[in-house]
Order: sequence, then structure tokens, then C-alpha cells
Amino acid sequence: MAGTWSGPGTVTLDDGSSERIRCRATYKVNGPTMEMVLTCASDAYRFNLQAAVVAVGGEVSGTWSESSRNVGGSIQGRGAGGSFQVIAQAAGFGASIALKTTGNKQQIAMKADSQFRAANITLSK
Repeated sequence: MAGTWSGPGTVTLDDGSSERIRCRATYKVNGPTMEMVLTCASDAYRFNLQAAVVAVGGEVSGTWSESSRNVGGSIQGRGAGGSFQVIAQAAGFGASIALKTTGNKQQIAMKADSQFRAANITLSK
């Protein structure tokens, strides 16, 4: 998973509208720890998600932040073999994130309870 990945996706907003986005993710892996930066943008929408997690015995925990909205919090979940299912939480915000890596392809699906309702992203190396 380490390295830079990029590709297209869609983001769905609370009014039901959706937009195509272009994303780039950078991962730094060091043993059980991973740092991630995911930047996605469309003509009208942008987010910059950063996370630092540690995986021990299939349990994943860490912190996340989104710089354009100045929000951040905790991440908890499970992961193994290139597949992760986590919950990102902060005051007034919650999102489920599923990430699956197969070969040089990566699928990211996010569902949230805020103005940003969902994102589906396909990345490749």
C-alpha cells in the first residue's frame, strides 16, 4: 500500500447532488504504523484528509484531520490483508470508511452524517 495512488471518484452532498472528483493518496508505512494523506477536488468541492494509524492484531486505531474544514478526531476499526473498515469520529461528525486494496487497485468508500454524505473513490498506483 505504501506510495502514491491516484484516480477518480464521486462525492455526494447532503442535498443529494453528486460531483466527480479527482483524488491522490500518499501512504507511508513503517511496520504497524501508517500515515495517509488523501486529497480530492472537483470544480466546486475539495477535501484534504490526513490520518495516522497503528494496526495491532487486526485492530486499527489512530487520529485523523481534515484541514480545509479544521476538524479532526479518532479512528477505530479493523483491518488485515489490504482491507480496512474503520469509523472516524469527531465532535458532531461521524463517518464509516472502507478501504480495500487488490494488486494495483484500491477502492475507498466513505459514508458520513454531515454536509459531505458519501464518497466513492477508485485509485491505482
